[in-house]
Amino acid sequence: MLLSLGLWLGSCQVNDLQPQTALSETTAFQTPERLELTVAGVYDGAQSGFYNGSLTTGVVRGYPFGAAHLEQGDMRGEDMVSVQAFYAVTYRSTYDASSPNNGFFWQTTYAMINRANVVLAGLETAKPTAALTQAQIDAYKGEMRFLRALGHHYLLVFFARPFGDNPTAANGGIPYRTQPVTGGATVDQVVQQGRNTVSECYDKLIEDLNYAESVLPATRTNKITRATQGAAIALKMRVRLHQNNWAEVIKEGNKLVPATGALTSPIGAYQLTASPLGAFGAGNKNNTESIFSIENNDVDNGGVNGAPASMYNASGVGGRGIIAISPILWNQPFFPATDLRKSAAAVASDAPSAAGRGGNFSRKYVDVVNRSDNAPIIRYAEVLLTMAEALARTTPSDPRALTLLSAVRNRANTDAASQYTAASFATGTDLVRAIINERRPEFLAEGMRWLDIHRLSTDATYRQATGIPAKANNTILNFAPLYTNNPATTFALLPAIAYTDRLFVWPLPQEEILNNPVLSKQQNPGY
Repeated sequence: MLLSLGLWLGSCQVNDLQPQTALSETTAFQTPERLELTVAGVYDGAQSGFYNGSLTTGVVRGYPFGAAHLEQGDMRGEDMVSVQAFYAVTYRSTYDASSPNNGFFWQTTYAMINRANVVLAGLETAKPTAALTQAQIDAYKGEMRFLRALGHHYLLVFFARPFGDNPTAANGGIPYRTQPVTGGATVDQVVQQGRNTVSECYDKLIEDLNYAESVLPATRTNKITRATQGAAIALKMRVRLHQNNWAEVIKEGNKLVPATGALTSPIGAYQLTASPLGAFGAGNKNNTESIFSIENNDVDNGGVNGAPASMYNASGVGGRGIIAISPILWNQPFFPATDLRKSAAAVASDAPSAAGRGGNFSRKYVDVVNRSDNAPIIRYAEVLLTMAEALARTTPSDPRALTLLSAVRNRANTDAASQYTAASFATGTDLVRAIINERRPEFLAEGMRWLDIHRLSTDATYRQATGIPAKANNTILNFAPLYTNNPATTFALLPAIAYTDRLFVWPLPQEEILNNPVLSKQQNPGY
């Protein structure tokens, strides 16, 4: 059975570092303190899923969102390169229904979703008291529905075709699970749930996020690692962007982005940090830009084989030198040599060695000893660029869109020659393309690249490739000389994979097919 059946809290939980024991479903909702621990357990399910074992044993890799979504999302795209064999299956698209990385992403994401559903069912029985108000109960429900939406959306991006393809095709989406599995008859009922359409899934995403927005607080003490009203709105903007629903993106964006004046959100007071690295390093735990991140700490993290500081850092600064910035991105004309996101503070280099093939590595995650860096999910920079894209697609050459683009770009490009003005774009199409391009250096090493490739794959004007893009061949022996800042630089590439190829979407995991008689007839075509 692939779904977590209880409220296991483990020890050293994220958001509560005191060792805890398991709480049964009958006792978890009896006191405010127990309820808080139960909710923390769902966040832990988002952070520390296991690999190569059961859902409560095995090697911690940070599935689904503690670390693994960063590396998986980047390895599906072309802007980062696997210079060792660690993520080669994902990078080279040689996966099948038995591949562990995609299989465990599916399993741990649905396990987290089930935990959220169990808590939601329990919250329906909770009675308001002086110590636990109805508003607090509703806010807990909002957190659970936010996490449920987050999990389902990433499953859609990896296992289903994009909304722009054929959203009403039967069984084209994923099972959108809203019922808890707690044993007994419900196990069979949920196990036999089939795939919703993509459109149905997106309707449910919006329903969950609308509710979350209506009940979550605007801010809280641990505002980065617990869902807030702003996080629900920002995730809704992302979902609407994947639907190509520009009007709804703008409607939601107007809640977080002032029409004039300083770009400080009216909800949550989010604003860009002064430095493009301000939400990372020393600022990873407390900054004005991070809207939602998954917490890691020194006792609960993705481990040396999963934590971002291990995977993305050069070996020369204590990392493992596994996932490098690809020269494909490095040499793009929209990513100039003077960009602060290429500075020594942002990038470290390795020479080729017996352990790796060298390259330039992101320094967004710095704690290579304790591996405590939070895993970013949503930043205010994404809100601004998402809003800018929707505005520019709605009104060609929209000046507000240029303002929002410039806010993100100019903090990393302080020289006038690299900054944009209205004269930089001959057409409105050029402005939209610049906004989309800016997302690539801004969100490198944050797992965002595949999300954009996926949503744009059916966009004839702005698609990034005709499917999975060509990538730097990860068997290149020495990447170091390929970072030339010259787009004409050539090197060996892995061929692009067509959008129509089965490999564009991951197969439903073999274990799920074996256990679910309905899904066994709904495998993605070609697998």
